[in-house]
Amino acid sequence: MGGALVPRLVENRIQFPYKRSLGPVFGAFMTGLVERKILGIRNGSRVLAPPLEWDPQTGEELALDLVEVGPAGTVTNWTWVPAPSEQHPLDRPFAFAMITLDGADNSMLHAVDAGSMDAMSVGMRVAPRWAAERTGRINDIACFVPGEDPEIPAGDTGQAPEEPVTMMEYNASILYRNPVSENAERSFEAGVEKRLLGQQCPVCGRIYAGGRGYCPIDAVELTTEHDIDLPQRGVVSNYTIVTPVQYPGQTETEPFARVMVRLDGVDVVLGFQILIDVPVENIHPGIRVAAMWASEAEREDYGAGRSTIAGLVGWIPTGEPDDTNPDLLNKVL
Repeated sequence: MGGALVPRLVENRIQFPYKRSLGPVFGAFMTGLVERKILGIRNGSRVLAPPLEWDPQTGEELALDLVEVGPAGTVTNWTWVPAPSEQHPLDRPFAFAMITLDGADNSMLHAVDAGSMDAMSVGMRVAPRWAAERTGRINDIACFVPGEDPEIPAGDTGQAPEEPVTMMEYNASILYRNPVSENAERSFEAGVEKRLLGQQCPVCGRIYAGGRGYCPIDAVELTTEHDIDLPQRGVVSNYTIVTPVQYPGQTETEPFARVMVRLDGVDVVLGFQILIDVPVENIHPGIRVAAMWASEAEREDYGAGRSTIAGLVGWIPTGEPDDTNPDLLNKVL
């Protein structure tokens, strides 16, 4: 017997650059890591490590009185990670642990490379494994390892950086893996064939664009027998003009528009569509449009990652007179 159909997964990554100034406390802490030193800050009779700028109980600013702690410490709590993802600090099973460094009165969170869950325990002693290249970030401590002695790369002298660490920069990112349903696959394949796929509910008769797979009104599953081809002409019923924020990595520099296209003859509106060859100042409801598809040579550039419908470049004005129906903006689906 054949196995169950495994849905295709589509990967999408959200990433943005992050940059901040560290200030005198965190700057000193990060500079210390480059030198293989872990610094805490005095808060009355207590020492907080990693250091804080403010008393966590009163909110009062702490005096810049830094003191070296550790490097070894004691595990006070832990949890095991049996299957690390690419977002984790290690590529093998490890523990996240709360570690109270020698000379500190609070605990810091870090990874412990213990080898197995059985090796972990509350009260165990751990020490840093220092990264071979340190730039002034918390992962300059690659992880902690069981024992009293830090692991130091061969030839590492712990020399101070030429300049103190004052800024922190990195690309924050998260990867999503989403399953693609059979209905969505059919919708994608229809786009490859330059068709707009819809589905019609057999109970209420409502028509939905793409591979929805169900009618939310009647809770009816929609399958291949409910597939229909949607019209490829319509009218702009509404629009939004986007003024790009010029953050690092932004590719758009000029204002652009995304439009709502109401398809002819059916109560279906396609949202966030690209309108071609119309300056943003000339966009208005009522423009008659038709679907424009990528050529075979362009098809790869207009796949699932570029458009909600494979191969659909956008919508281009037909040159027909505007739709002046007064109910265009007010019609309720």
